[in-house]
Amino acid sequence: AMSGRAVEAAGDIDVLLLDKTGTITLGNRMAHEFIPISGTTPKTLAENAYLASFADLTPEGRSIVKLAGEQGVKIAEPQGAQIIPFSAETRMSGVDIGGLAIRKGAVDAVQSWVGTVHENIVSEIKRITEKIAASGGTPLVVSRGKEPLGVIHLKDIVKPGISQRFIRIRAMGMKSIMITGDNYLTAKAIAAEAGVDDFLAQAKPEDKLRLIKKYQLEGGMVAMTGDGTNDAPALAQSDVGLVMNTGTQAAREAGNMIDLDSDPTKIIEIVEIGKQLLITRGSLTTFSIANDVAKYFAIIPAI
Repeated sequence: AMSGRAVEAAGDIDVLLLDKTGTITLGNRMAHEFIPISGTTPKTLAENAYLASFADLTPEGRSIVKLAGEQGVKIAEPQGAQIIPFSAETRMSGVDIGGLAIRKGAVDAVQSWVGTVHENIVSEIKRITEKIAASGGTPLVVSRGKEPLGVIHLKDIVKPGISQRFIRIRAMGMKSIMITGDNYLTAKAIAAEAGVDDFLAQAKPEDKLRLIKKYQLEGGMVAMTGDGTNDAPALAQSDVGLVMNTGTQAAREAGNMIDLDSDPTKIIEIVEIGKQLLITRGSLTTFSIANDVAKYFAIIPAI
């Protein structure tokens, strides 16, 4: 704990916000399947998914490259390519090669980037992504230029035993809210499996910040757990910012507690310690007042 005030405040927490990836889930989403749309061959989708991911060093990016290799894709890394890194604002990544832009990213983000496409393509992508999202997976759309090619199915796993921990959190009077950049259907499926009270889907850093301020203006004490750079503003704004030990440097500097075990539900133990501190302080205050009462109403009259 980097702030005694934070430990004390933990005893009064009303709302607990948790980042999904790496906190509620294991965070190592892996590419499970390439699903091309009509008119696109599986090989074309796999090749373009590879090109959009060869410079992506995240576990998701590495898994896409691996899956493409398993499906027979053998492409030398293009020379002179301009790498487009992922950002929380664009929610896409990819590469520009000789004037050709290849992107992969969140469904709505890629659709906005692509612009107007044939209604049949939109309907087919929606059907594929809704099926993936309903299973708790994460869909990523791949586009070459302004032409959508298909969807990558990423699978993530909820941490074992997490639902029982949320039952304890609820019994302690705290509301748990999962925050994720995933679409609504994926967020809904993960939230139901994990057992949280509510969720915020397609969340950007400013959305997290806005949600925390909303509860604080209503008089609530808010705790936030996270591990990423995009969690840093929310961790700094919250009354108790619990950062995973595996988190980024920006997140660790923004929070006021670091969980060495990287267990997001460690907040339960922190809240219990905070309540014990409040009880102990109350007992000491009561003893002090009782001592004063005894002094004025028993000792002095006796003298």
